[in-house]
Amino acid sequence: MGSATKHLHVLEKGQRLGRTKSPGVVTAAIERQITFDAAILDTLDVKGCQPLHYDLLVICAAIEFADRRWRRPRGWSRNLHLTMPVIDLTAWQKPAVQEELVSVLRHLTGDDWQFTFVQAENHSPIGDRQGILNFPTTKTFAIAYSDGLDSRAVSALSGTKDEGLCIRVANFRNRRKKGDSYFTQIPFKVKGFRSNESSFRSRGFQFAAVTAIVAHLANLTKVIVPESGQGALGPVLLPLHNIYPDYRNHPTFFRRMERFVQSVLNHKVRYEQPRLWSTKGQTLRAFLEIPGKAEDDLKSARSCWQNRRIVNTDGGKKQCGLCAACLLRRLSMHAAGITEKPDAYVISDLSSPDLHEALSCLPRKADRDIMAEYGSVGARHLQQLAEMADLPDSDLRAHAWEIAAATGASYAETLGRLRALLMTHAQEWQAFLSAQGKQSFLRSWMEGGRYGRPE
Repeated sequence: MGSATKHLHVLEKGQRLGRTKSPGVVTAAIERQITFDAAILDTLDVKGCQPLHYDLLVICAAIEFADRRWRRPRGWSRNLHLTMPVIDLTAWQKPAVQEELVSVLRHLTGDDWQFTFVQAENHSPIGDRQGILNFPTTKTFAIAYSDGLDSRAVSALSGTKDEGLCIRVANFRNRRKKGDSYFTQIPFKVKGFRSNESSFRSRGFQFAAVTAIVAHLANLTKVIVPESGQGALGPVLLPLHNIYPDYRNHPTFFRRMERFVQSVLNHKVRYEQPRLWSTKGQTLRAFLEIPGKAEDDLKSARSCWQNRRIVNTDGGKKQCGLCAACLLRRLSMHAAGITEKPDAYVISDLSSPDLHEALSCLPRKADRDIMAEYGSVGARHLQQLAEMADLPDSDLRAHAWEIAAATGASYAETLGRLRALLMTHAQEWQAFLSAQGKQSFLRSWMEGGRYGRPE
């Protein structure tokens, strides 16, 4: 039997919901739990901006609230019902729009979603002023830009600064750099509630929707997704035990997202993945082959997922060095022949035979336990992904068919590319492990040793 439906009511400023005794009903008010930064919205308020775009931003925020508010049951899937005000009610009540919205979210999060749209009373804070700045006509593609390794490398590989419209999909303010677009941050925040669920799969919808809005305003049809093969396909090839596969960068998600964007914005957009069949290491090597590019252009990029308590040391901000994102970064930098400074990471020495010694730089036992667990899970994921290179075709068939259908390639071509990607990853991973030495605690993890919570 499925879990009980959780119902979120999004309220406009000054609106109240009548009394309800149901524990599964929660409210989120615009300008309280869902807040917009006027300065960031101003960067979006350009020629062509419509209330419909603002509606989509509010929907993104409401989806985030619901996704993070209710803890997943043991069986993963939840029933989530959102009732919310929209300005362009006619557009959102179209059956095709609702069908595509539910389809893309179900595929992305593994949940069952339902939407009830009602007429908003308040006007959109964007779409009236429409600043005089228009997007340059020289742009030929948009790219979701996080300032990580992939986005830095792939934005350069895809074209010149004049050709690419960089859309910074981050929840924090970025310092604008030369060549950046006007839109430098997601303009809303969701706050003032207890977050009970950390998976936050709907983040992928946020990023794709914000990128689609800007592509629509700039009249662009091509959106570059910078993720390389391990990050795009690995979470679906090897989902964690009893966890729904993570499709956030998978081709099947982007095909559904394209249909949703077409239905609601009447704009054809294509999310392209030029590095889908390359490892991150291959992507970094290709970047370094561009005239004028150097290793220093990559070393300052940030990959780490860990919180400030772990990475803020000696008055500066480093990367932890052991989470899954850092391990993939270090593996890829090694594959590209890039040597980083020893102090680039908090947990710098991966060659140590003693995990306790490697983690001794973290004063709190709770943080050492967290990093031991994250590190062992990340390392084993990279190892298991490498082991997939030896699987027979029959074990890769379902994945190859799914990717082939989404990319429009043949099954045979897709299977060959998938196997080549896995083989290259396996070679890079083994070379990285060898570089840490035979006594490295990483090797003990690969040989079945416990991650060993430090005492």
